[in-house]
Amino acid sequence: EGNFYIITTNVYTPPGEDKPARFINFIITAKNIKGPWSDPHVLEGAPGIDPDIFFDDDGKVWYTGTHSPENPEFDGQGEIWLQEIDLQTWALTGERFFLWRGACGGLWVEGPHLYKRNGWYYLLVAEGGTSFNHAVMVAVSKDIRGPYTSNPRNPIFTSRHLSYDNWVHSSGHGDLVELQDGRWYMVVLGIRADEGRGSNMGRETHLVPVIWEREPFEWKMIKHDWPVCAPHEGRVARISPSPFGDTRQSPRDSFSDDFTYKELDLEWNFRRVPAPGIYSLKASPGHLRLFAQPEVIRERASYSFIGFRQRETDFEFVVSMKFTPEGEGDEAGVALIQKDDSYLIFTVLHQDGSNILRLVLAEPERVPRALKHDLMLGYNDRVVFRLVSGDHRWRYEYSLDDCETYRTFTETNADLLLSRGYTGAYLGLYATSNGHITGGYADYDWVRYQGFPRGLRSFQGAR
Repeated sequence: EGNFYIITTNVYTPPGEDKPARFINFIITAKNIKGPWSDPHVLEGAPGIDPDIFFDDDGKVWYTGTHSPENPEFDGQGEIWLQEIDLQTWALTGERFFLWRGACGGLWVEGPHLYKRNGWYYLLVAEGGTSFNHAVMVAVSKDIRGPYTSNPRNPIFTSRHLSYDNWVHSSGHGDLVELQDGRWYMVVLGIRADEGRGSNMGRETHLVPVIWEREPFEWKMIKHDWPVCAPHEGRVARISPSPFGDTRQSPRDSFSDDFTYKELDLEWNFRRVPAPGIYSLKASPGHLRLFAQPEVIRERASYSFIGFRQRETDFEFVVSMKFTPEGEGDEAGVALIQKDDSYLIFTVLHQDGSNILRLVLAEPERVPRALKHDLMLGYNDRVVFRLVSGDHRWRYEYSLDDCETYRTFTETNADLLLSRGYTGAYLGLYATSNGHITGGYADYDWVRYQGFPRGLRSFQGAR
């Protein structure tokens, strides 16, 4: 009815508390998808994660969620529950119904979505955890409150039957969408196995076609229609046709910015809400000025970093920077951040009156360490960083003559920042004064990024 809704979970542990994380489910709304969006409407008495809302054709609105059942049969068992929600008061009302514990053992049942098709309610869930046994299950009922009948062919989408080295594995957490012309598709999460069965990009969203098929069994009194995902390949395909024949699929594998606009390009984003005054587009027109703040990269901190998501396993990332240190320990350059305890920084550090080029690696539960550091070959306040990924290697280069010549600083394996969970890596710009208050800063003139699908890039082909 002209309203947009986003429903999600905030997994929150207050600083300094050892208590288990709190799951705060809330909804925000807008009349325009571009905003402005409302303040969060927190849903009281809504345990668990992965909430969804379903607008039935009789005017009722239902909340679906997941939680651990009262008497679980084993650790990790999940259960999907349903309750009506009043969108005027944002309160759950009436009886709570417990719908399903999954199709194949019920381990980590989560991610529920409801759909209504031809008078039947379909309940889609994720099951099996988020790793190699991740899967999509479906059940059907004539009554939204249940009971639900499991599809005998579950799981309807997974990679658990494929090699661990399949290009996209850990497939699950599906969500169905019907196009205006009646075709169906599913978005599903999965992890590329580009580096040691892992990926810097973490879990990504993939698109697979869906058809509906009626059960062919004559002996069944009720023959259900069931969704069949990727009916020809049975898995995420490397290359798929565009859903719309009159359009062309154009992956956005490149990004560049000369910082000539009054506002930041929407590709840029921050790790947490940025502290006031960490950057400026006005201080040096045509540049992004990033100020060296005392904060360094660490958990729960807002530090001087601005980045964009890595899009392909192999890439070329080139950045032009003019460094103006004003104190001991001022540092600026580029950073690749997987998490606050897993990152690489390729920077210039002002120390003892000299500018030192260094590459620092941070790993979980280890003190960050310099993989290499050396005096810059000749003093120059302007440096161009170039990172090249290919052949399962990363190469770190720099230029002091405005890209005329590049020097190779060092090389590493490309598996240093593999995702340990769900989120992907950032490529970006970073500055710090390493705990001191100074007036140091870095002016970034331009940024160039080009991604390359695995297998199409090698160091020999680098410019």
